[in-house]
Amino acid sequence: MQNDKIRLVLMSCCAPCSAGAIRELANREIAGVDDFIVLFFNPNIYPDTEYQKRLNEQIKYCEKLGVKYAVGDYNHAAWRRAVAGLENEPERGARCSKCFAYRFCYAREFAQANGYNAIASVFGVSRHKDQAQVDTAAEQSCGDIKYLPIKWNEALRVQINRESEFYRQNYCGCEFSMRKV
Repeated sequence: MQNDKIRLVLMSCCAPCSAGAIRELANREIAGVDDFIVLFFNPNIYPDTEYQKRLNEQIKYCEKLGVKYAVGDYNHAAWRRAVAGLENEPERGARCSKCFAYRFCYAREFAQANGYNAIASVFGVSRHKDQAQVDTAAEQSCGDIKYLPIKWNEALRVQINRESEFYRQNYCGCEFSMRKV
């Protein structure tokens, strides 16, 4: 990396999953990270009212900490086309891999366009997901932008969540991951 200064794009799915990571980065607890921005690009989230709830919580938390953030376009129809044919896959199956790859490709383009040289994510923090699957999708999708598989402080995330009043969802995000009630 240029001058060993890491300019990081942190992919975030929601405030409860990203709170600890954002706090660690804001407090400069991740060695080598000189600058970062939280990227909320989640066209997989369904319905749009759910997307808005998660987005609003993410923005509120970033603003509380004085952290930069960016919001990618919400185009659920484009995401549906990207995962077409995988609708019946289980959680942690091929659909999730495709979804992660789709979002990491967007992050790569965002990073290139905005002068960032690394990407990390909190996608694997959720109990609904598999960190190894996230890492594989990122490594295959980030191209010349370095992927950093950072091990976030789980205890800090849990503490922040206990102290917060974050909106919490009971499914990962897409309509295929919704729990039957």
